[in-house]
Amino acid sequence: MQTVKRLPRSAPPSRLDMNDLPQDLIANVLSFTGPRESCRLAVVSSTFWSASLSDTVWDRFLPPDILSILSRTTNASDPDFASNKKDLFLRLCERPILIDGGRKSFSLDKRTGKKCYMISSRDLHIIWGDTPRYWKWVPESDSSRFGEAAELVGVCWLELKGTIPTTMLSPSTLYTAYLVFRSPQGGYGFDHQPVEVSVGLSGSDKTVRSVYLDAGMVKRKRLQQVVPLVGATRRLGGFRRFSPRRSRVIMGFHSPAQAADEEIDHDDGGGVAAAAAVERGSGVYPKERGDGSYEVELGDFFTKEGVGEGELEMYLAEVKGGNWKGGIFVEGIEIRPKEAK
Repeated sequence: MQTVKRLPRSAPPSRLDMNDLPQDLIANVLSFTGPRESCRLAVVSSTFWSASLSDTVWDRFLPPDILSILSRTTNASDPDFASNKKDLFLRLCERPILIDGGRKSFSLDKRTGKKCYMISSRDLHIIWGDTPRYWKWVPESDSSRFGEAAELVGVCWLELKGTIPTTMLSPSTLYTAYLVFRSPQGGYGFDHQPVEVSVGLSGSDKTVRSVYLDAGMVKRKRLQQVVPLVGATRRLGGFRRFSPRRSRVIMGFHSPAQAADEEIDHDDGGGVAAAAAVERGSGVYPKERGDGSYEVELGDFFTKEGVGEGELEMYLAEVKGGNWKGGIFVEGIEIRPKEAK
């Protein structure tokens, strides 16, 4: 009877310890992720943590032309620029730098590392912008990025335009352009009159849409959410509704004439619809920023990779209504990657 020989059992494979992987290898892998993912993976182990601090990782997240951009800053001697790549990335995400003689600012989108720019009002082409009767240049607070703004004293023909070479933007990126402005007293002439805006390559056909610069809509929406004062409500369809007109007169925010003008929207239901649009973030009405200024969407633009140099044009105008408008302070136009909703 033939006996079967048993082969010796091989030892079970040892479990792979992540700490045994070369740190350079981990750093190279992390560089193919993104800023947010790299920070999340840093908690896997101490080796991943050390690798996540490597310049190999964050150099990939910085724009390829970052040194050229930093050379255009008004403060090239900033010690933060000589630090490690991660600190430089975070610095550019949290604190925009001024470039091109202080007429533009540059920053990075923290989620993606894509380039963001803001064109100052000084760098915009503003019709009648050099006429003090219609526009004035005024100093701004410390929270302002450029230290000054263009005050719209009053015009019946509002038109401004900003441009930027497409090669300055990150490739294969969907951008949104915003007009950034302040409206300390709410402005006037914008509550019932939309402005036309467009974004696209210079010389090409562009989609024109209508938006409102009525920052007071945001304030009125807040007032509608406040408990109404005695005598500041009225009947509407069996329900008692808050009346911004009466409350503003009572609280001394506006004159009765101004408040009467604002009531038009509420009488025909337009105010309710507009407040809903603000709540949904439709982009048609201004949105308040963290520093107290406002922004309104001008439009979107996708930067195609491999396409030759062109000029991105952002345009805003109100030349049809003929009514006078003013009381806003234009800070500039910001271009940043479109936010996911």
